[in-house]
Parts: sequence; structure tokens; C-alpha cells
Amino acid sequence: MKTSAVASDTIGPLPSTIGEEKAAALDSIRRAQSGDVDAFELLYSEHSGRIYALCLRLKAGDTSDATELMQDVFVRAWRRLSTFRGECAFASWLHRLAVNTMLENARTDNRRNARVLPMDDTSRLAGAARSSGVELKMDIENAIATLPKGARLAFVLHDVEGYQHQEIAEQLGVSVGTVKAQLHRARRLLRERLER
Repeated sequence: MKTSAVASDTIGPLPSTIGEEKAAALDSIRRAQSGDVDAFELLYSEHSGRIYALCLRLKAGDTSDATELMQDVFVRAWRRLSTFRGECAFASWLHRLAVNTMLENARTDNRRNARVLPMDDTSRLAGAARSSGVELKMDIENAIATLPKGARLAFVLHDVEGYQHQEIAEQLGVSVGTVKAQLHRARRLLRERLER
């Protein structure tokens, strides 16, 4: 008996524990789908960290924009919770909802910006945000944040989040060739910026 206790400590939870966790998660989802706010708060507290990290990457490290995007994601999750059928993990459903929300917001912003001439903001120029050189990770994050929007979106969605060219093209409403070109551009710019 003592051997199985040691084995379970080193390997992870026993299968029955995993099953209980999944059952508890599904119970929270079902309760939230029927309007239980407390159950939705449990889902929020369980998934908000990962969704915020995704939003932060998608918004180039801008904490204010990332927080706003995360709020939009969870408002949409509450409204669309009835569409979750359990065919995939809830975390995957939320992840996809976050990416779709960001892309919808980007399309809305693009339409709005097409009607209004934007003012140039010199603080957002590529050379304005310099890496501190403290850690390579920070250098990479800063370099990603300075990429042009199209290149940054293609890079984050493809190289960081693992989406395919076709999926990205469909979500952004551009051709696959444009996605590939933006991805190539992002990689080239990152190489140049990290070599400095």
C-alpha cells in the first residue's frame, strides 16, 4: 500500500481523481449554462490566468488592452456559454473565443480607422520600445511588441499559438499568401531586432 501512495505522488493524480476533476468541471459548466453566476465565477478563476496571458501576447504586452480584451472574452463566454457542447476541452473553447474576440475587435478597429485619418503617435514607432537586455525572454517579448500589427498577429497566432496558415487567413479575412508574407516579415524583423 505504501508503494502505491509513493507512486501516486510521483506520477500524478490517480485516474479516479482525474475523473472527479473532469466531473466537477463539467458540473460547473452545466450549472453556469443554467445561469448559476457562482459556477461561472469558478470557471473564471480557473481559466482567467491563461486567457489573460494569451490576451497579453495578442495585444503586444499592453496590459490595459489585454485586460479589456480579457473582459470582452469572459462577457462573450457568459453570453455564449449555451453554445459550448463539450466536444472539446472548455479551456480550448475559451482560447478560441479569445482569439475570435481579438480578431473581431481588430476588424472593427480597422473599419473605424479606415473612416478616420489616424494621428501619428511617435511613442509607437518601431525604435521607441527598446529591449533592456536583462533577459532574452524580455528581449523577445519587446521585439514582438514592436512588430507591425499584421506581422505581430501572424507571428503570435502561428508561431506562438500554433494555428495553421489557412485558419489565420480565414479569421483575418486575408489570403494565405498574405499570412505567409506577414509571418516571413515578422521573423525577419525579429531576427534583425534581436541581433542588435
